Amino acid sequence: MGFLGDVVDWFTSGDHWHGLNGLPHRVGEHVVLSLVAIGIAVVIAVPVGITLGHLRRGGTVSAVVATLGRAVPSFALLVLALKIFGLGVTPTYIALVALGLPPMLVNAYVGVAEVDTELRDAARGMGMTGWQSLRRVELPLALPLVMGGIRTGAVQVVATATLAAYIGEGGLGRYIVDGQSVQDNVTVFAGALVVALLSVATELGLGAVQRAVTPRGRDAALADAVAAH
Repeated sequence: MGFLGDVVDWFTSGDHWHGLNGLPHRVGEHVVLSLVAIGIAVVIAVPVGITLGHLRRGGTVSAVVATLGRAVPSFALLVLALKIFGLGVTPTYIALVALGLPPMLVNAYVGVAEVDTELRDAARGMGMTGWQSLRRVELPLALPLVMGGIRTGAVQVVATATLAAYIGEGGLGRYIVDGQSVQDNVTVFAGALVVALLSVATELGLGAVQRAVTPRGRDAALADAVAAH
């Protein structure tokens, strides 16, 4: 079996399932780190994107955020944050939140801004206020795209949270960093494999949520709004 056999032995060894360096503990650290960063990014990006999309203003801001998100490497941002804030979890959160923000903000903005003007006008014609139109018509139609941005950002955060290990924090990145330091390729591969599986699980889970919130059709939200009004 060679290398793959060594990887199987790594996963079946009891030493890698117990203690502070065991898989359950490291996965837990990685999940908590990712969830906090994702949560912060959602709280910042989604309301801003929805508000700008509803007002149909700020398209340039969204484009700039998207461009910066692609242009600035997460590791470079981590190093800069480390220089400013010093050791601790704060630099990691800054880097991860900055990574998750662009797709969430852009998708939230585009999802709401591109709701058909006729649907907005119909909602207003029924006497809805701007808030009621946003809540009952625009958001239900925009939700799949908003959720798509959250899914994209979340997967990126989960996959990149290994950076925390480079500044002494925990998570699955510890296997990669510690394995590299002693040239233990089996440990490096095992850690990377678990990160990949966790990222795939995130993609599949949030993809299912996105499909679940997709309305039956573009007129469904308006019909539901009429019934509820």
